[in-house]
Amino acid sequence: MIRGEPLSLSSLLSFCSILLLLLNSIINVAGEDPYRFFDWTITYGDIYPLGVKQKGILINGQFPGPEIYSVTNDNLIINVHNNLPEPFLLTWSGVQERRNSYQDGVYGTTCPIPPGKNYTYTLQVKDQIGSFFYFPSLAFHKAAGGFGSLKILSRPLIPVPFPPPADDFSLLIGDWYLIDNNRLKAVLDYGHKLPFPHAVLINGRPIGATFTVEQGKTYRLRISNVGLQNTLNFRIEGHSMKLVEVEGTHTLQSTYSSIDVHVGQSYSVLVTADQAAKDYYIAVSTRFTSKVLTATAALHYSNSNQPLSGPLPPAPTQLDWSIQQARSIRTNLTASGPRPNPQGSYHYGLINISRTIILESSAAQVNGKQRYAVNSVSFVPGDTPLKLADYFNIGGVFQVGSIPDTPSHKPMYLATSVMAADFRAFVEIIFQNHENIVQSWHIDGYSFWVVGMDSGIWTPDSRKEYNLADAVSRCTTQVYPRSWTAIYMALDNVGMWNIRSEFWARQYLGQQFYMRVYSPVESPRDEYPLPKNALLCGRAVGRT
Repeated sequence: MIRGEPLSLSSLLSFCSILLLLLNSIINVAGEDPYRFFDWTITYGDIYPLGVKQKGILINGQFPGPEIYSVTNDNLIINVHNNLPEPFLLTWSGVQERRNSYQDGVYGTTCPIPPGKNYTYTLQVKDQIGSFFYFPSLAFHKAAGGFGSLKILSRPLIPVPFPPPADDFSLLIGDWYLIDNNRLKAVLDYGHKLPFPHAVLINGRPIGATFTVEQGKTYRLRISNVGLQNTLNFRIEGHSMKLVEVEGTHTLQSTYSSIDVHVGQSYSVLVTADQAAKDYYIAVSTRFTSKVLTATAALHYSNSNQPLSGPLPPAPTQLDWSIQQARSIRTNLTASGPRPNPQGSYHYGLINISRTIILESSAAQVNGKQRYAVNSVSFVPGDTPLKLADYFNIGGVFQVGSIPDTPSHKPMYLATSVMAADFRAFVEIIFQNHENIVQSWHIDGYSFWVVGMDSGIWTPDSRKEYNLADAVSRCTTQVYPRSWTAIYMALDNVGMWNIRSEFWARQYLGQQFYMRVYSPVESPRDEYPLPKNALLCGRAVGRT
C-alpha cells in the first residue's frame, strides 16, 4: 500500500476478521459472555395517560414496558408471550443483531407471534454500548404502547469518558393519541391521513413524572423519542445539559440548554444538580408544528421544599437553531468504544466509496388512497417474511433490485421493494427531502456516519462540505425541510435489513424498503443459520 492512499474496506475487514477470530479464541478460553433472561407477557389493558381510560399494550402489566439493562456483549434471552388477539412483534431499535437479522423483529425478517403463542428472541448486544429502545413493529401497535428503554453499559475494563453518575434515568418521550390504535390503523387503511396528536408523554405521562436528585451530584439522562411523528425539544429549567452519547457513540461533550430529539433518536446527557434546592421543570414540546404540545416532569432536589412554580423554560423556535445543533454533534475521537481500540481498525474518511445511493421520499395517491414511497416505490409486505423466502429460496415473494439506487421520477407504484447490496461494500447514501417537513430515517442492523446535511438538492459538489474527520455515528438521522442528509455506511453485517421512515404512518403506508446485504460464501462466520426455534409462516410453513 502506498502511504496516504485510501484503503479498500475489503482489505481492512479481512485483516480485522483475522484479529477478531484470534480475540474470540482468547475470549472462549475465558468463558462465554453472560446471559440475561427475560419473560414477558403482552396484553391489552386499561391505561390512563391523559386521565381517561384507553386501551394500551402492557408488558408484564407495565406501561411503558420494563427497562432492559445490559452490558456490552451480553446475550439477551427474551421470551415473549403474545396474549393479544392478533399477531405481535417487537423490534430492538439500534441493536445491530450482528449476523442475525432473523431476530430483528420486523415483518421482513421475522414471522409474527400468533395469538396465544410465544417466541424467544436471542439477541447479543455485540460490541455495542449506549442508549436504545424497543417497540412493537406490526400493524399500528406502537400507538398503543409496548415500548421500553434498552441500555447497554460499557464493560468494566473499558473506560467511559466521564465519571460514574450518581444515577442513570431513562426518559421515553413521544407524541400520543387518545384514539385507539386499531381506529388509527383503520384511518390509514381507508386511505386518509392521521389527525394531529393529542398530547406528548414523558414515561407514559403528560405531567407528573418525578426524578429525584441530590444537590451537587451529577446524573445521566437517557432520552429516547418513541413517538409516531413529531420532533420534540427537551430542556430542564435552570440547568444545562452536557451531551455524552448518541445511539452508541460517545460524543464531544458539548453543553446545550435544550436538545431537539427527532423521532426514533436517543441521546445521553449529564445534568449536575448545582442550583438552589427546589423543584425544576423538565419540559418536552413539539417542534415545527403550528400547535405546540408540551409535557412536563419534575427535577426534584431531595432537600427541596419548593414545588414547581412559574413559567416553563422557553423552547427554541428557529429551524436554523436545530440545524446548527445537529452539525455540532460529533464523535469524541479520544474516547474508547465498546472495544479496547478506540475507533475500530479503520477510519471512515479514508475509505473509497464503492456506491452512491440517493433515496428520495414522496407522497401521493395510489388507487385513490394516501401512500408514501422511496424512489417512487411504495412498499407492500410479501406473503412471507423476506428473510425466510430468501433462506428457503421461495420464488415470487420479492425481487432483488426492485427499487432503484436513484430517483426514477416515475409515478408512485406498489412493490415489495428490496435493494441488493454486497457484503463489505462501503456506500454513500443521500436522503433527499423535497417536502416542507422534518423527516427521520432509520436503518436496522447498522450504525452510519452522518457526514453532511444542508438545504437544497444534493449534488456531487456537496461532498466538499462533508465532515470526514469526526462525524457522529448513529442509526437514525433527521432530514430537514427541502434539504438533504448524507451518510457513509460500511456494509459489514450480512442479512435483510429494514430502511424506513420513522414517521410511523408513513412507514405503514409504504415509506420503507429492505436492503439485502449478501455474501456468496454463505458461511456461519458471516451469518448465523436460521434459529432452531424460528417461527415459520406464509409459504415458509412446513419447510425445513
